[in-house]
Amino acid sequence: MRLVIGNFNYSSWSLRAWIALKVFGFEFDVARIPLYGPGAKEEILGHSPAGKVPILEDGDTVVWDSLAILEYLAEKNPRLWPSNPGERAMARAISAEMHAGFPNLRQHMSMNVRRRYPGKGRTPEVLGEIGRIEQIWSQAKGPFLFGAFTAADAMYAPVVLRFRTYDVQVSNRAYMEAVLALPAMKEWIAAAEREAESILQFDVYE
Repeated sequence: MRLVIGNFNYSSWSLRAWIALKVFGFEFDVARIPLYGPGAKEEILGHSPAGKVPILEDGDTVVWDSLAILEYLAEKNPRLWPSNPGERAMARAISAEMHAGFPNLRQHMSMNVRRRYPGKGRTPEVLGEIGRIEQIWSQAKGPFLFGAFTAADAMYAPVVLRFRTYDVQVSNRAYMEAVLALPAMKEWIAAAEREAESILQFDVYE
């Protein structure tokens, strides 16, 4: 398999698919396309008609959209979702909520692994969305949302990095620490710190 991703530093959607592949031990190669460089859009379109990352290529099968990739991987390894039907339904529900929602958080607390912006981005709308995430995390059943790491944690992994960047204090700090302690997350952070690209419009508080 090959996963086409954007920048480690900026691409929250890429992280979702990448960390699931890593945690569950899939063998895969990575093709990294810096998202904001010349020709990036055309290069991505060469992999997917949607023109967005991530993109999973598995032989003749091409899957784009991070949640669709997680579902595809779950067909190969069902442990990506909880085994209990009720928990599995809840995991899918909060994953879909993250996939479709939280627009203000995305706008005002964009992912930037290398930077720190304590106190920034806190509009009333963002604070409301943070409150909803806190509510979800407060129901965690172990170190991760459903005890063991699942696709739901992959969906919320970029939020952990956002909260780290913007110094958002949460009641369930243990959940953030568990995600940040994952070897896969440490590998992603290290890769982001090695990247040379710095995009001014995404370094919004400089």
